[in-house]
Amino acid sequence: MSALYATPLHFDPSMERAEPDEAATFADMSDTLRSISRKTFEDSGHGLRSVHAKSHGLLDGTLSVLPELPEELMQGVFRESSRYRVVIRLSTTPGDVLDDKVSTPRGIGIKLFESDDPATAAQEEALQDFLLVNAPTFGAASAKAFLKNLKLLAPTTDKAEGLKKALSAVLRGVEKTIEIAGGESGTLKSLGGHPLTHILGETFFTQVPVLYGPYIAKLQLAPISSEMLALTGTRVDLTDHPNGLRDAVVAFCREHPLEWELRVQLCTDLESMPIEDSSVQWPEEKSPFIAVARIHVPVQEAWSDAHSTQRDESLFFNPWHCIPEHRPLGSIMRARRVAYAASAEFRRRANAGGPAAREE
Repeated sequence: MSALYATPLHFDPSMERAEPDEAATFADMSDTLRSISRKTFEDSGHGLRSVHAKSHGLLDGTLSVLPELPEELMQGVFRESSRYRVVIRLSTTPGDVLDDKVSTPRGIGIKLFESDDPATAAQEEALQDFLLVNAPTFGAASAKAFLKNLKLLAPTTDKAEGLKKALSAVLRGVEKTIEIAGGESGTLKSLGGHPLTHILGETFFTQVPVLYGPYIAKLQLAPISSEMLALTGTRVDLTDHPNGLRDAVVAFCREHPLEWELRVQLCTDLESMPIEDSSVQWPEEKSPFIAVARIHVPVQEAWSDAHSTQRDESLFFNPWHCIPEHRPLGSIMRARRVAYAASAEFRRRANAGGPAAREE
């Protein structure tokens, strides 16, 4: 057993506790997310993701599991010193495609393939999806709490982008003042107050737990190359650049390889590291994030309108696209199982034939 942290807890099904009327909450959430997709479909004639609709880059790389890991970290896809092909998608959270000056939290989706050959590894053959956002905690404690927030945001879909940009500028100013004082507001960032920083300098988190073999874990993805670390906190000029984040990613990836470290935080205490409350940050003094793998992305073209748009449409990320050793846990993840499947099905139907989507 590693001396780096206390003994990790073994998962027991009794540790997951459903909220009252959870099935109704999930159904309502799916309906609300579909309403976002329907609105963007009506306005654009195209089926978009109901969250994380805008892509800022699609990347091909490899994930290499680190050698000589402690025994408790050798679980699931990290059981051996394996090497996987990965497809990576960078995004921001809204369900409508907005000017980047409407600055919201950033996300990264990672799809692992056992095959090293892109030509033979269809999406259905992907082994594992990991979805991460650049904040350590989720913006709501549970699915029911998140549904309340979602219902407030859904009616604003595809409306008044100019007002959204103006509000985002105000919120960024307020958030900057809070951060100068040593604080941070996840709520302000989620509403558009995220700093206009380079997405490749961000550190990402699963925010909510997954199984890690017999244990419980959260994951973190952090840049480790000196060139990427230099981007952390660096402002991106979005003046007259509605797709400025994508432009910045493309420019960087044409000249620099990318290096991230994937780290695992094992649950050692359910009271301070709960499964069902996604708003709680697990204390690193009780269990630090420990590196288990590295992701390498060689120099490449991170986006081209024709190829990347077609490819982006064919990708579907879902935390429940997983092996049993990394099954998602908790209320938010249970909601995602229903909601993500409904969103993906709407997008498939919409892009196969518009009338089918309208009839839903």
